[in-house]
Amino acid sequence: MAVMAGVRRQTVSVLFVDIVGFTTLVDELDCADVRALQMDYFAQVSAVVREHGGIVEKYVGDAVMAVFGLSSRRPEGGAAAAVGCGLAIQEALSGVRLAGRHEISTRAGVATGEVMVDVAAAQDGGFGMVSGSVVTTAARLQAYAPHDTVVVDGQTQSYSHAAVAYQELPPAVLTGRARPVDLFRALPLDARTCVLAHQP
Repeated sequence: MAVMAGVRRQTVSVLFVDIVGFTTLVDELDCADVRALQMDYFAQVSAVVREHGGIVEKYVGDAVMAVFGLSSRRPEGGAAAAVGCGLAIQEALSGVRLAGRHEISTRAGVATGEVMVDVAAAQDGGFGMVSGSVVTTAARLQAYAPHDTVVVDGQTQSYSHAAVAYQELPPAVLTGRARPVDLFRALPLDARTCVLAHQP
């Protein structure tokens, strides 16, 4: 299939992060309060994404999708940055009360793979910049992840294991997938320190 001008094929890492139980959280709030909570959350997540070299692709309800590795031809860096960003977001939001009163927890998923990149969209803020099944995989991983964890696929783990310690999880059949997917939980900093200290 021919590739359109201004579009390139590249391996990137995609991060999805959302608020656990968002619908219940906002069910009895006034719409103005819901917007204030979302804007506060989006601002904090977007700041961490930028600090880790990622680009926010879109906001979907309470979910944030970000892409890493666009500026590099080395997928290892993008994968490690995406996972590190997911962990940093959870650390930054731990115990924080959004909109002044709502303490939240989050969950995140990271998948790595080949996408088609719309170069103009990537340069113009991000919306609609990547297309590929890896986007859906990242969203499925985020939905599967337990509270306050970052769950990644095997490709992400293989690219980033030198920088991130992981706990292997049982393979799972994600929604829309015919075969099980290898899953790994990224360990937070304190757990990583303990694991690495006991490695031979």
